[in-house]
Amino acid sequence: MAKDITIGFLGCGNVGSGVWRLLEGFGADIEHRAGLRFNVKKVLVRSLTKARDIQFPDGVLTVNPDDVLNDPEIQIVVEFLGGEEPAYSLMLRALNAGKTVVTANKVAFALHWHELQKAAKTHGAGLYYEAAVCGAIPIIHSLEESLQANRIDKIYGIVNGTTNYILTRMSKNNEDYETVLRDAQQLGLAEPDPAADVEGLDAAYKLSILASLAFHGRVPFEDVYIEGITHVSAEDIRCGQELGYTLKLLAIGKRDGMNVETRVHPTFIRSDHPLANVSGSFNAVYLHGHACKEMMFLGRGAGDMPTASAIVSDLERAATTCQHKYPTFVNELNPKVALHNNTDWQCPFYIRVSAQDEPGVLSRIAKCFADECVSIAAVQQKGEQHNGRVTLVVITHIASEKAMQRAISALDSQIATLESIIRVEQE
Repeated sequence: MAKDITIGFLGCGNVGSGVWRLLEGFGADIEHRAGLRFNVKKVLVRSLTKARDIQFPDGVLTVNPDDVLNDPEIQIVVEFLGGEEPAYSLMLRALNAGKTVVTANKVAFALHWHELQKAAKTHGAGLYYEAAVCGAIPIIHSLEESLQANRIDKIYGIVNGTTNYILTRMSKNNEDYETVLRDAQQLGLAEPDPAADVEGLDAAYKLSILASLAFHGRVPFEDVYIEGITHVSAEDIRCGQELGYTLKLLAIGKRDGMNVETRVHPTFIRSDHPLANVSGSFNAVYLHGHACKEMMFLGRGAGDMPTASAIVSDLERAATTCQHKYPTFVNELNPKVALHNNTDWQCPFYIRVSAQDEPGVLSRIAKCFADECVSIAAVQQKGEQHNGRVTLVVITHIASEKAMQRAISALDSQIATLESIIRVEQE
């Protein structure tokens, strides 16, 4: 005998429509496999008169959130609004009413996770968010349950499909950033305002969630260093390839004792690294645990149906659990025992400068580095002289972030000017 579960939608954009279609078209299989019948009773929308691809039954659509949040028959609320507000406030109301919440909203979740979890625990409600990070890839469930026997010390993620598509095109076709971005927008892979993606914000919200779960401690979004891809040039990608590197926008998390570093920025990785071959709009998470060793998750990280897959999976999990689970770390705004944010991480660096083509210039550049204990691993001249200057590419040994920044600041602009700096990961 199948169990009937009544649910309500907050919003119904592309992902919400995908969930509706999945429940309609795959509902019989879900009933057979899980013994569940999901009934969507109410769907909150902005307008009742908007033309839609889906023919909703009469009375399902509403513009009043109370029709979803105050209905005692609705057991699970699925949030599709996106952004911080009103999504956060409405999810909080649902949890305070004892309703389980399923969301794909990385922004509201990353910023207000501690408050949402507190409300869920207080009222015995569930809080599920697999779809908030990497779409259909089951990374959240794996970190919460499957990998609990591990002490994870490193996590690397390609968690934004838009930027991965752009960098893949730039790498394979030697195209410039602006050209590829325009194409991505025309294909619907990038938003008309792509800032959240290309400036690294989207990846940073996701890293805040992943790192908190992986390192068993609250990692606030505010502690994530963020640098986007807007200044990446085809020349740097080409130089990196000649050196055996591939460029990716990586979400990087590392833990050493109570010290944690979390950063999102363009990163050169070895071209034989598993992440180097993650192309197009695919997402991937690569991690290291003391027991499982290296592991990588790869799949579709966005899109209506891949994300809908993760949401329906959470719906099944929420509807069949006898007691909802929550992360075991102290999830508070200011926990008494907190992880320490390390802002002076260490890694090799790729530096490209425009330097005067005259004797003694390289030694003066090297002295700026040496004065900050930054050791040079290799130097290459690229191209011919132009207006008395040549392009030099410098690869350093492992150096601290702050020392590297001081060394760059010490360069005399009459001798050499910085064109690009990209961090390198050699794991």
